[in-house]
Amino acid sequence: MRLACLFLIPVAAFPRDVVIDRIAVIVGKAVIKLSDIERNLRLTEFLNREPLNLSAQVRRPAAERLIDQQVIRNEIASGGYDRATDAEAQAMLERLERDHYGSQESRLDAALERYGLTEDQLRDQLRWQLTVLRFLQQRFQPGVIVSDQDVQAYYDKHRAELERENPGKSTLAALEPKIRELVTGEDVNKDFEEWLARARERTHIEYREGAFQ
Repeated sequence: MRLACLFLIPVAAFPRDVVIDRIAVIVGKAVIKLSDIERNLRLTEFLNREPLNLSAQVRRPAAERLIDQQVIRNEIASGGYDRATDAEAQAMLERLERDHYGSQESRLDAALERYGLTEDQLRDQLRWQLTVLRFLQQRFQPGVIVSDQDVQAYYDKHRAELERENPGKSTLAALEPKIRELVTGEDVNKDFEEWLARARERTHIEYREGAFQ
């Protein structure tokens, strides 16, 4: 109740340059604030190279992403899964700078400024993405078994597409390693999504609807 009461203090009681953050969602014992949602939107749109959109209409999908992330964070913490290192995040940042900004730090900085982001925030996001990928590999990939029949079925279903993408190298024998990797990825994603849905059901999630208006 004390947290809720804080938002009843008249705005005039604060200096004009103070921004009052609001709680948007409570996930277990964690809190997602409006500032967290806005930062997630800025980072997602920056990485997807989409126009910046912070409107109320996109807050809910961003909040859902952050809920999923908190559920994953809880599992990583309780299960002792490996986390990506600062060095790995820095290497990913340098690849992004090279691929999209011609290895020119000034161009990257200018793009970050347009989205209201800092390099540290971007690096943290990249570290988190690598950590989630590692979690998927450690938590779900060991349980996936791709049989020869699975490979054959995928090849038969996607043969025309595979032939277009791999001219001259589209036999089943040539594409088997690639197909096995693709099928493994699909199965990992399926298992992960099923786990996430169950984990969310077990988690107390409380929305503060006023934050999405």
